[in-house]
Amino acid sequence: MESPRHPQAWLLLAAGENRQYGGNSGYEDEADVFYSWDSTVKNHAEIAVGDRIALWDKERLLGISVIEQIDKTESTKIRSRCPECGRTNISERITKSPRFKCQKCYAEFETPVAETVPVTQYQSRHDAAWTSLDGLLDGPQLRSLCLSPASQHSMRSMDWEALQDAISDNGATRAIERVASRTPEFAEVNQQIEVSPMRSGHTQSVVRVRRGQQQFRKRILSLFGERCAFTGSAPKRVLEAGHLYSYADLGEHHEHGGLMLRRDIHKLFDDGGLAVDPTSLAVDVAPELEPYPQYAGLHGRNLEVDLQDEHIGWLEKHWSEHRT
Repeated sequence: MESPRHPQAWLLLAAGENRQYGGNSGYEDEADVFYSWDSTVKNHAEIAVGDRIALWDKERLLGISVIEQIDKTESTKIRSRCPECGRTNISERITKSPRFKCQKCYAEFETPVAETVPVTQYQSRHDAAWTSLDGLLDGPQLRSLCLSPASQHSMRSMDWEALQDAISDNGATRAIERVASRTPEFAEVNQQIEVSPMRSGHTQSVVRVRRGQQQFRKRILSLFGERCAFTGSAPKRVLEAGHLYSYADLGEHHEHGGLMLRRDIHKLFDDGGLAVDPTSLAVDVAPELEPYPQYAGLHGRNLEVDLQDEHIGWLEKHWSEHRT
């Protein structure tokens, strides 16, 4: 059997003007949900499900998470080249004319040479463990934590242990714990993988699956239906089977150890932003959520589902961890 692949850590440059490089016009990103790149980018095939990531904008840290899904699409793209030297190292200028300048031969020109090239496009999902840390660390600090601090690549290998220390030193230990709870100790080569069918011969998704998670979800849905335990009826596609305990710690699915939770509610419950008083079974909302009416309004309300004693036992442990 092949050796296990240990999760890696990456510093990823978020979309915007700072990612308009190498003849590319930029990439579509939504920092707290997904990240996009293609096969023209250095390290494009190295990043994998289970890897830990930190997103930045060249000036500050935006947040951290762990990759839980990667979609691949075969496509084409327009790449621009310098008309003088043929290099793709050109930059677009907003206020100066000519509009473009080559970073290699320093030629200035109004229109680059455009070419169509085949590429593999990638988009990763990381919203399940996303924790915003906007501005907690600045650009120079983040560069110093890369394995190659002088690297100019948009996807750079990081020293995750050093990043954890830096984040903890700034009082955000909970963010590290959240990512750790969703990061496997190592990615087993023979771990269960689901591959979705190719649609029109172009798209393939590779998703890391917790063993038994689908059966766990089906069981929770059969018990409670399409209802978020905190907010009530919701479309099945936005509901997740949330564990009432740390699955990363226990590594098993308990029959009455979960509830259907809306995606945002699931994340807030995992973080302790939302909890349930095991005595009154009333929802308790943490002070940091009070500015948000959609969550503050849940405070003191009863859950939308009937619970078994086993559910209450797990909720009591969660309450003990986050409230007492």
